[in-house]
Amino acid sequence: MLLPTKKNMQNKNIAISIIIAGLIIGGTIFFSSQKNNQVTTTNQQGNSLNPQKGILSPSNNVSIENGVQIITLQAKGGYQPRQSVAKAGIPTIIRFNTSNTFDCSRTVRIPSLNYSKTLPQTGNTDVNLNSPSAGLFRGSCGMGMYPFEIDFQD
Repeated sequence: MLLPTKKNMQNKNIAISIIIAGLIIGGTIFFSSQKNNQVTTTNQQGNSLNPQKGILSPSNNVSIENGVQIITLQAKGGYQPRQSVAKAGIPTIIRFNTSNTFDCSRTVRIPSLNYSKTLPQTGNTDVNLNSPSAGLFRGSCGMGMYPFEIDFQD
């Protein structure tokens, strides 16, 4: 009768570890490939990417009310989302929403508009952009630590 030796037990544990690792890696690859087969994917900023066209579609924080495009940014510990996509050439406002905000994101700077304002600790503040043309629109907190950008597309 063969008694299990320490070396045989180590080899058995190594074999079991290799099998488990293979199953985890295989499952990850399988489920990742299933997710990539979707027609539309979402990037980290919450924008939808249509792979057939290769363009971003409007962000989840962009809506149109009474013919005015509203881009809502949460201002607390920075601006969320940090990147947005919106339609160029239509009346647009940025709505900054604060909720017990005490950090430097309460002060908004938009250099292209020569705009700087301290937001209320809690509430909404609208900034009228008129009808922006296509291009990248940038702003930040008063100290420049928390940037945000809006990609206006035709």
